[in-house]
Amino acid sequence: MPLNVRIGFFLALRALKRASLWTTGLIIFVMVLTFLNLVVVSGILVGLLQGAIDQTRTKFTSDVIVSALNDKKYIENSPNLISLIETLPEVESITPRYREGGILEANYKTRKETDKANTAMAQLVGIDPYKENAVTGIGNDIVEGSFLAPGDYDQVVLGHYLLKQYIPIESPAFSTLENVGIGTKIRMKVGDVTREVTVKGIIRSKVDEIALRAFMVDSQFRSMIGRNDGNVTEISIKLHDGADPIAVREALERSGVDKYAKVQTYEDAQPQFLKDIIATFNMLGNVFSSLGLIVATITIFIVIFINALTRRKFIGILKGIGIDGRAIEFSYVFQSIFYASLGSVVGLGLVYGLLVPFFAAHPIDFPFSDGILVAPVDQTLFRVGLLVFSTVVAGYIPAWMIIRKNTLDSILGRN
Repeated sequence: MPLNVRIGFFLALRALKRASLWTTGLIIFVMVLTFLNLVVVSGILVGLLQGAIDQTRTKFTSDVIVSALNDKKYIENSPNLISLIETLPEVESITPRYREGGILEANYKTRKETDKANTAMAQLVGIDPYKENAVTGIGNDIVEGSFLAPGDYDQVVLGHYLLKQYIPIESPAFSTLENVGIGTKIRMKVGDVTREVTVKGIIRSKVDEIALRAFMVDSQFRSMIGRNDGNVTEISIKLHDGADPIAVREALERSGVDKYAKVQTYEDAQPQFLKDIIATFNMLGNVFSSLGLIVATITIFIVIFINALTRRKFIGILKGIGIDGRAIEFSYVFQSIFYASLGSVVGLGLVYGLLVPFFAAHPIDFPFSDGILVAPVDQTLFRVGLLVFSTVVAGYIPAWMIIRKNTLDSILGRN
């Protein structure tokens, strides 16, 4: 190790031991706040959407979703496809669904001919209640009534977006049912078939695909849509822990499934606009974090500059007895590294030991998602490096400005 570096390290260690605890604590506190600003601000912004993505994966697509091609109403050869999926070792459970667009109507018995019909457009979905709950657990999201059971006849569970008491929106493009609750009879219309059903439960979900659907038992729904061949519209596939969704998708594609169905992982199924918003929020988080980094850099610069200025006489004496100016500069660089590193270590402990688990257990209740804190390790370590680098620069410049002054002037305190 070069002599100047060793001397600089010794001087830095000596300066830190003699430094005021209040000053040292304040600098480290600034470093911790800067680190948290770098990580938490962007992490919350991205986590706002990541929460929505995680919920969609959990409650709708699961790990892999197989759906009908864009020009088809259902997946052809569904029974054989389901048998194939169930043979894959990575698969834990699946839920096949029948889906058709339809119209719900309420208060039709009391409506006068001059009154506007109380209707709402909905996606009508036939499910096996046990299989659906095994994959998505949407039965746990019931806020009124109860979830479907296999033997339920002429009963339906509604997503809360279909009911005016949950979404009081007046818009010609978005209609909801009024005065509908548990036990209310409503009419479901699919094509030319109309059936009277009873509302058994209401699901409250932040996943639009769930909140805008009406669910009924698949065996009954098949008879409504006249599909008794077993061909379903979509199949959500839940994998065992640690299984790779991409590997399962590729295995199905190698079997030729992609010729008559759309095979997507939960990431593939994310709409492009959501990916664009995540990228935008990442950019905004980086902008806000950069402002905090600049403030911290200026703070360190001022602290080091004042420290070097008040110790100018001491610095002059060190130079006078033969200590190279480089060694003194290195001492301030090491002090800066100490402050930034200790602040980052404390920040890492707070982020991964407290904040990430806390937000995972108590997500922020945003209107359209349960927000979490997203802090990828690689990105966090990059920010640690960025903080250390900027702090080193902020510590070196004022030391260089003081040390370049004439040695005698520094000793005598002359400008």
